[in-house]
Amino acid sequence: MISASIKSKADFSWKCKKTWMTASYNTLWCLIGCAIGDFGTIAFFQFTEIPWPPLAIFSLAIINGIITSVILETIILCRQMPLSDAIKTSLGMSLISMVSMEVSMNLVDFILVGEAKLVIWVIPIMLIAGFLTPLPYNYWRLKALGKSCH
Repeated sequence: MISASIKSKADFSWKCKKTWMTASYNTLWCLIGCAIGDFGTIAFFQFTEIPWPPLAIFSLAIINGIITSVILETIILCRQMPLSDAIKTSLGMSLISMVSMEVSMNLVDFILVGEAKLVIWVIPIMLIAGFLTPLPYNYWRLKALGKSCH
């Protein structure tokens, strides 16, 4: 559903500070949820030294990151709506945003470290990549489609 404020492509603007702030807020909460599951999975394999291939660990980290993001979003939305609606809304969030966030974080880890391993100096870079990658999409989603997960 296109919002009433955006009638055509010509009306779309990347210059709305309020939308950038809202998109940033939404993206930050998604990043927190994704990072919990993602980092937790990588740390588990790192500390237990279970010999899984990096691609398998990263794949599981992406799945767990999305699951924890949905759980966190559900908890946040429960303040605004009944639990059943919060769960439906959380599951309806943009998978494009979450998957791009997860893939970018894990790609940074693999490029800089060469394996599925958390290293202190890489974590901030992973988080920055995870935040910036879906941010323009989240802005567009809010501005052009009038859709937000919050």
